[in-house]
Amino acid sequence: MNRSRFKLDQNHAPIHEALEKFLRMRVVPFDVPGHKRGRGNPELTEFLGQKCVGVDVNSMKPLDNLCHPVSVIREAEELAADAFGAAHAFLMVGGTTSSVQTMVLTACKRGDEIILPRNVHRSVLNALVLCGAIPVYVNPEVDQRLGISLGMQREQVAKAIKEHPNAVAVLVNNPTYYGICSDLRAIVRMAHEAGMLCLADEAHGTHFYFGGGLPVSAMAAGADMASVSMHKSGGSLTQSSLLLTGQGVHAGYVRQIINLTQTTSGSYLLMSSLDISRRNLAQRGRQIFHQVADMAEYAREEINAIGGYYAFGKELVNGDSVFDFDITKLSVHTLDIGLAGIEVYDILRDEYDIQIEFGDIGNILAYLSIGDRAQEIERLVSALAEIRRRFQKDKSGLLDQEYIDPQVVTSPQEAFYAEKCSLPLRETEGKVCSEFVMCYPPGIPILAPGERITPEILDYIEYAKAKGCNMTGPEDPDILRLNVLAGR
Repeated sequence: MNRSRFKLDQNHAPIHEALEKFLRMRVVPFDVPGHKRGRGNPELTEFLGQKCVGVDVNSMKPLDNLCHPVSVIREAEELAADAFGAAHAFLMVGGTTSSVQTMVLTACKRGDEIILPRNVHRSVLNALVLCGAIPVYVNPEVDQRLGISLGMQREQVAKAIKEHPNAVAVLVNNPTYYGICSDLRAIVRMAHEAGMLCLADEAHGTHFYFGGGLPVSAMAAGADMASVSMHKSGGSLTQSSLLLTGQGVHAGYVRQIINLTQTTSGSYLLMSSLDISRRNLAQRGRQIFHQVADMAEYAREEINAIGGYYAFGKELVNGDSVFDFDITKLSVHTLDIGLAGIEVYDILRDEYDIQIEFGDIGNILAYLSIGDRAQEIERLVSALAEIRRRFQKDKSGLLDQEYIDPQVVTSPQEAFYAEKCSLPLRETEGKVCSEFVMCYPPGIPILAPGERITPEILDYIEYAKAKGCNMTGPEDPDILRLNVLAGR
């Protein structure tokens, strides 16, 4: 392998530097994209800026090729692997969805079993539809007060491995959307002892690689693959992500899997944002995330002092289903003021011009990251205090259960492609669903293909719709009907 001068020098950003050099060359473009450095689309250029459209370019020899990197993209990936403590890193321009799907498609073939919690992002189950693998669910424990699903208990993972010795992998959320972490080191050890891979969905854990006092990262725990959403807490552009692999994973095969689904026209805006953001985190990440953690802890104290809200944190840790907690996550339980999380979410946006990450049945999540400042925290705390004063009401009649155990009847792939029929929502009770239903965000399916539709699930769907949750997944955009397996 050709080791460039950039290798291991985290002060460099080779893709960014190559683009800057390219701009100075003033190359005449007789290639795509057709806007020709913005000249063909002046409105777009005015909106995004000349420099932005000027580096929206196609793959060429000086800029390398994402499908088969040999120069600057390869150097950027080597630097990312070094910064994150991985054997290999892959720049991903299809979001962490593409990273997660690559992990599953790398580990699994049709008929293989994979052990995973049911509260996974839809991208995991989408990958099962594509490859035909069979999910073995470890149903998470639920915090009854908060109504949220927790992590994977060691005993339940061990039981699943014992009962399914031919499973090829165990997948873990590290952390969940709410900041809950499983005992990743123990799960990695159990998986490896059984000859299985351990895959980590770290969509919300970029900062674990750079923050002191935060939960263990997947690579530090010895996981085989990890999907890292750099665009969430890492500061890169939306849709940019990293896929990390350990020593025991064949990088060439992973690249082949990536190239099955990822675009052949990789965006240099996204790739350069990954390159620059990796450099920023390598240089300043520890200091940045220390400040983020301090802001989150301060916000928790202030919100809990309001009364009625519960901004939860490290006190949830129990050594097993909540092995650790990501203190940068500002999750707030709202039901005690008589409002569903989605209602508080809407009020914050509509009345106070504050956009938070999501609201669900009982909680909200304010996502804190490298771009937040103390004054915004104060504004959020003040708004929540005023919402309690203005909008608080009786909590009776509110649903408080965010997670419902699924009844799996058949594989996601079989159900998705099976003969199906469309029925009015309430007439689907007892049938087997053939599509996804979820609130987005967070994108964890309420129903997935192959699962039995129960009265509790139908109640939840109707309640979430009534409260204003953004429901996605079904063919019917109004979710008045669902597709179910014919004759099932």
